Amino acid sequence: MTNLELIEKLKCIVLRSEEIEEAMKEVPRELFVPEECLEEAYGDYPIPIGHGQTISQPFTVVVMTEMLDVEPGHKILEIGAGSGWQAALLGHIVGPEGRVFTIDRNEELVKIARENVEKTGLNNVEIIHGDGTMGLEEEAPFDRIIITAATPRIPPPLTEQLKEGGKIVAPVGDMFRQEMFLYEKTRMGLRKTLNRGQYKFVPLVGRHGFRCRVW
Repeated sequence: MTNLELIEKLKCIVLRSEEIEEAMKEVPRELFVPEECLEEAYGDYPIPIGHGQTISQPFTVVVMTEMLDVEPGHKILEIGAGSGWQAALLGHIVGPEGRVFTIDRNEELVKIARENVEKTGLNNVEIIHGDGTMGLEEEAPFDRIIITAATPRIPPPLTEQLKEGGKIVAPVGDMFRQEMFLYEKTRMGLRKTLNRGQYKFVPLVGRHGFRCRVW
């Protein structure tokens, strides 16, 4: 399957945003998969990228990105950089006036993601090594936050670092099954506004994530 064929398939089932469609054309998934998996780059399924992580299924990436409701000029925080594809798509959508910060706890994946994003020519995406559950206080507040790993709850630092009126998209649940929720921040805190069904992600690890590994 080619990139255009994948996009057309997704338009039949989930893809509605012209901005996301354009981003997928300009930021091809093949730049973000391991070399030995290039022939599978446009399959609609996750692909292992090493270190127990995957590049998410395109269907899932589209669902989360549309839920996030990104606009040009937004400042976005992503938790879980992976190989960098989601961050690069967001970087294309927010444009030169926007910024995307993405954090990953695996130093080797951070290096790979940086190299991958460089291939796109984007200069508004910054990949950081750290504990994503703590957010990035020095760059707060954020218009949007996206968590691309299973989380037992929304980490409190992320709620604090989100602007009032901002949105968070995250798969919330246990390590075996999660539900994809959209939250909006009000004066009273986070308000759950949408549930897009069940998913299964690798676990978010850190101070406010799952404690299944040592940080």
